[in-house]
Amino acid sequence: MVAERPAVQDVERGHAHGKKVLIISTNASTDGSAGAENGLRSALKLSASALKADGVPFALGGGYALWASGAPEPVHDVDMVVPEADVQAAVDSLAASGFDIERPPEDWLFKAYVDGDLVDVLHRLAGVPVERELIETATEREILGVRIPVLPPTPIMIAKLLSLSEHYADFAALLPPVRAVREQLDWQEIADAVKGHPFAEAFLLLVDRLGITEPGISDSEPSSEQDRAD
Repeated sequence: MVAERPAVQDVERGHAHGKKVLIISTNASTDGSAGAENGLRSALKLSASALKADGVPFALGGGYALWASGAPEPVHDVDMVVPEADVQAAVDSLAASGFDIERPPEDWLFKAYVDGDLVDVLHRLAGVPVERELIETATEREILGVRIPVLPPTPIMIAKLLSLSEHYADFAALLPPVRAVREQLDWQEIADAVKGHPFAEAFLLLVDRLGITEPGISDSEPSSEQDRAD
């Protein structure tokens, strides 16, 4: 458990959960070969195994889902995606498996810590509530020796681009995973989904000019009446 944090508390009833820790002793990499284990990988396996065991619908998202498709491995956290209707079930499952649960002010996720490593459990992507239909687009893959549903790269990239703003527009962090999975992305779907979002459109222009995307994918209709007038 995290040293600075109290024992896991039931967020509804205020008492400590019994532990239901699932022990997984594999050091496999994404393809099942031996590889160095780290805390985030352990948190990924433990959280996925707990949610599976309890029948909570979920999928691996974010950087680790892109890693499963060939992108660089994340270093900060693991992202799991659950339907908004199943948030409490996910909280109960992870808390009972030894995670410390935190409910931050943001209303689109909760945080689950184990041994200091963070799993963000997202129930909204770019402000849109996650439905079971999105989870059903996931493909089950063997990740670190565990069969895990993994979201495809396109909806993950759409969510990342729609999260760009004047407060966070780190294109440099996005370029390595985009380069790695570019052939697995539906570029037209991405362009259609982010149309009218200036920071996302600027990123598409950049990857177009860098030759990462399909030629001309950033060429689109003006996104405002003023642009059309100009």
